[in-house]
Amino acid sequence: MSDLPRKAVTRTAKLAALPLGFAGRATWGLGKRIGGKSAELVAREVQQRTADQLFKTLGELKGGAMKLGQALSVFESALPEEIAGPYRAALTKLQEAAPPLPARTVHGVLAERMGEDWREYFLEFEDTPAAAASIGQVHRAVWQDGRVVAVKVQYPGAGEALLSDLAQLSRFARLLGPLVPGVDIKPLIKELRDRVSEELDYELEAQAQREHAAEFADDPDVVIPQVVHQADQVLVTEWIDGIPLSQVIVEGTAEQRDRAGQLLARFLFSGPARTGLLHADPHPGNFRLLPPAQNPAQDAEQPEEEDAPAGSWRLGVLDFGTVDRLPGGLPPTIGDSLRMATEGDAARVYELLREVNFVKESIDLDPDEVLDYLLPMIEPTQVEEFTFTRGWIRDQAARVADPRSPAHQLGRQLNLPPSYVLIHRVTLSTIGVLCQLGATVRMREELEEWLPGFLAEAAEATEAPEEGEPEGETVQV
Repeated sequence: MSDLPRKAVTRTAKLAALPLGFAGRATWGLGKRIGGKSAELVAREVQQRTADQLFKTLGELKGGAMKLGQALSVFESALPEEIAGPYRAALTKLQEAAPPLPARTVHGVLAERMGEDWREYFLEFEDTPAAAASIGQVHRAVWQDGRVVAVKVQYPGAGEALLSDLAQLSRFARLLGPLVPGVDIKPLIKELRDRVSEELDYELEAQAQREHAAEFADDPDVVIPQVVHQADQVLVTEWIDGIPLSQVIVEGTAEQRDRAGQLLARFLFSGPARTGLLHADPHPGNFRLLPPAQNPAQDAEQPEEEDAPAGSWRLGVLDFGTVDRLPGGLPPTIGDSLRMATEGDAARVYELLREVNFVKESIDLDPDEVLDYLLPMIEPTQVEEFTFTRGWIRDQAARVADPRSPAHQLGRQLNLPPSYVLIHRVTLSTIGVLCQLGATVRMREELEEWLPGFLAEAAEATEAPEEGEPEGETVQV
């Protein structure tokens, strides 16, 4: 493969084969059952074959196809185990790697964007990519000043592929339902499409990363690599090693998983407060667990201290291609409503949700029923520490997804203002990763420190929230 498969007809055919392939394997499975194999064994084999095709297709196409796969990967913890099991390995592969482009294609991009003498920028350049993702791949290199760097090269035709994939996947959304049951795919695809231009703009990404790196430069817990060089379709940053979060999920110690979870929660809530930006791509491939001695500028070659105390490990954060710009930090409405809900004040919660258009003027709901709907979801904020588990998030998903349940009926009447859409997805995605980690997290501690409005005394000093936007989307959980 010398380039992204860019012809729309080719990509559309490959994406269409996903649901068609699922139907074909179901027919094949029926034949196997008639032939005498047990239903359980056949079902497992059908799901495994589907998972293999899912990774192969989404990974090879990269672009929007892989972007969707990465977004879905953080939600596998909410699926029933009999469904999630066969898909878990395939989906989590998308968090770290995809089939790479050949070296000659990468060299062509570097020559076009950095000049024919691009090799003079580097003392060393590794042709084999260290990671290959949805719109670009990363190569390890040594910059001209001796620093070890990550060279992110955008795939030729990535923009065309992103738009084409997401348009086609939107048409197939209902057919894709059986592949990942329980996840509402269409709103997710729409939100990904809305972010395409930002995702492709490495200048915007470099700016967001510089702002984060400057703010977190002396932070004892979070490491942001410095930007070294930026050109159209090429971004060079300092290299950081460490354990990928996807690996921590699979084989990390309990202490490492708890530490990673705590720092992930801290970064989610402290980032907007400190930088006015929300890192909006929280899948595990974008995070590393770094030993305490790790320093991106000086110690990239230093071996990891696997026996270091878990409480001293740091979180490395990568990929600032998708951010939400929040100049005042997270909206105080979030902290205010959480505080009021934990206090059991149904009337004030309902009043606030109406003010900011989570409940439209044309809808009348029972405040106590709204509070009952919210309380199970905000349980992690009501206790000193909370253990996020796949079982807990499955219970939440089942409660709001069952069309027969009161929670489902109420949820369909709530509204999600546009300004909250990305915040909502990032929060849910982060919770999904915490459940994959099985981490015990002091969530309340982070909210008290960083979330405007969560502490009563701080809330009293803030102004009343602004009116919400008049239109929005149905809340998806």
